[in-house]
Amino acid sequence: MSSLLYIFLLFAVFISHRGATTEAAVEPVKDINGKPLLAGYNYYILPVVRGRGGGLTMSHFKNETCPRSVIQDQFEVSQGLPVKFSPYDKSRIVRVSTDQNIKFSPTSIWELANFDERTSQWFISTCGVEGNPGQKTVGNWFKIDEFEKDYKIRFCPTVCNFCKVICRDVGVFVQDGKRRLALSEVPLKVMFKKAY
Repeated sequence: MSSLLYIFLLFAVFISHRGATTEAAVEPVKDINGKPLLAGYNYYILPVVRGRGGGLTMSHFKNETCPRSVIQDQFEVSQGLPVKFSPYDKSRIVRVSTDQNIKFSPTSIWELANFDERTSQWFISTCGVEGNPGQKTVGNWFKIDEFEKDYKIRFCPTVCNFCKVICRDVGVFVQDGKRRLALSEVPLKVMFKKAY
């Protein structure tokens, strides 16, 4: 009987420790005013480090199957285009390390594009599909993680338990003078500003 009690207590400690870890991982992402990001509201994604371009927007590149790629605006003073976040669990608050759809508009949802053999890059395009977490949409989910007291965007979807996925940060790859978002070893450090 005492060994059963010991196992029960050990399990209870494990569960309470897991709960504490889960709570820490679900902190809200905050905008530049310290307010939590809300799903369905417009925000600008801006670089923390100045001098290399402005906010995030879209651009067209030749020979692409998807009409638009996600880029960093070349003009530092530009805030880019506002985006909306849609958490996989339909939460009202955008949380750290939680799968999100990111969209410029209902038809311009971020997606990890096919591997580009010419540049050896995984670019971020806007041909994704919103919602329906699972195998068919695994390329459409991104996370916002804390990074050096700011944030970074990461591709590491967990909406499909059996899918094998790449887990990498989203950074910048310069092509034809444009700063394209792509999977990278060097993340783009970002902040969020509410668009009014």
